[in-house]
Formats: sequence, structure tokens, C-alpha cells
Amino acid sequence: MTYAPAQPSTSAEPPLSQPLYGATLGQAIKRFFTKYATFSGRASRSEYWWWTLANVIITTVLYGVLMVLAFSGATVDSVSGTSQPGPLFGLGIAIYVGWYLAVLVPSLAIVWRRLHDTNRSGGFFFLSFIPFVGSIILIVFLVLDTDPAGARFDR
Repeated sequence: MTYAPAQPSTSAEPPLSQPLYGATLGQAIKRFFTKYATFSGRASRSEYWWWTLANVIITTVLYGVLMVLAFSGATVDSVSGTSQPGPLFGLGIAIYVGWYLAVLVPSLAIVWRRLHDTNRSGGFFFLSFIPFVGSIILIVFLVLDTDPAGARFDR
């Protein structure tokens, strides 16, 4: 029994070890979670910024849920004027912190890979700890266009 050779597809995604330029939102999220703790390789601008947008939206929604849970059933002591959050506030905190912890390592990994795509070591991430200017410098690096020399970080 013989099989016909596979025809190359023009719409096939590159392997996970390569950056996906022009990624869609869905592709960026899929690759983010597929490459959960992969600090080697590169990530394209579209992969990084689509994920950043999705994370901001999800975090904002979770924060809104947290506030709703905190204010529903909240009480105010009329004597001292202090307030107590509602009984489901702890659930909201647990969900919010759970999301943060679930995406902490892969978020660091995608920043590391994005820096690789600009031909910089992932260690440039630590610039973000410099007060005032460090985060600005890091954002500028993340916005920069791809540098082909960054292929040295591929396996």
C-alpha cells in the first residue's frame, strides 16, 4: 500500500520553535498557553501584543467581578463608619489571584522570547526593576521590529 506524499500547505503555522508573524488573537493565545514555560526561541510582535491585549481584558473583567462580589452584601458600621466587604469577596480574590498565578510564568516567558526576537537577551527584562525609566525602556524594546539576528536564540 502506498501513500501520496503530503502536499505542503501555504496556511500552515510555523513550528512552535519559530515565531508566528502576523498571528491572530486566537493563534497568539493558543501559542501562549502551548509554550507555557518556554524561555528559548522567539515571539513575534503580534504574538506578544495580542496576548497582552487579551490579558488586560481578562484582568479587567476579573477585577470587575471582584468589585461586584465585594460590594454585594457589604455592610457599614454606623457607629465607627468602617465597612466590611460582602461574604463572596474571598471568592473574588481567589479567582483574581488564581489567574495572576496561572499566567505569571508564561507572561515572563513571552516577554523573554519577544526580547529574543529583537536580538536582545531575555535578561533585559530586569531593566523593568529600575524605578521610573526601566519599564519605559522595556516597553520600547518590546515595540521594536524583529531583528533577523535574533534567530541565534532559536534551537
